[in-house]
Amino acid sequence: MDGENKLIRKIQIAGNREAADELIRKYFDDIYVYVYRQTSDKHTAMNLTQNIFVAVLQSIASYNAKKASFRTWLYRIATNKIIDFFRSQATEKKHVLSIEGMDIPDEVEFTRQIEIKALLSNVQTYVNSLEMNLQQIFRLKFYGEYTFGQIATLLGMPESTVKSKYYRLLKLLRESSGKMSIGKLEKVL
Repeated sequence: MDGENKLIRKIQIAGNREAADELIRKYFDDIYVYVYRQTSDKHTAMNLTQNIFVAVLQSIASYNAKKASFRTWLYRIATNKIIDFFRSQATEKKHVLSIEGMDIPDEVEFTRQIEIKALLSNVQTYVNSLEMNLQQIFRLKFYGEYTFGQIATLLGMPESTVKSKYYRLLKLLRESSGKMSIGKLEKVL
């Protein structure tokens, strides 16, 4: 942490490029995986990850270590960027499928993949329609694998509130579709 804070200070004070590169390298893979698990597309995940780090560097001057750890601050920015991305996708609603270069699985595996994609799509659509703090809780818990305590710290709310909102959301997800199985989805991810 001490080394991380030194890097942040160098960036804040002098715009030190080497410090920025080192800080990005430290977190790039974690953020990429966090984004990829939500988008299921390598190209989209890479673009979003880059946009997240651009936003981080643009706003790093306002980062305050007394309010939250850098990791917490970074994941908050990442979560908000992902939410923005899904909002923009809802308005565009374009899907282009290229079968060139795709590995065609056997019939059982293909059916399983289609069911999983449909389930993920249903969950994403539902979650994207919720208020911002419910989206953040779900994404951080489900995709980021944060504990309830970490999410509570990140969002500045009591842990009991985070738990109740998360479990209420899971209940709503189950009720929204008889076929939707959160347990099945958790195994996939």
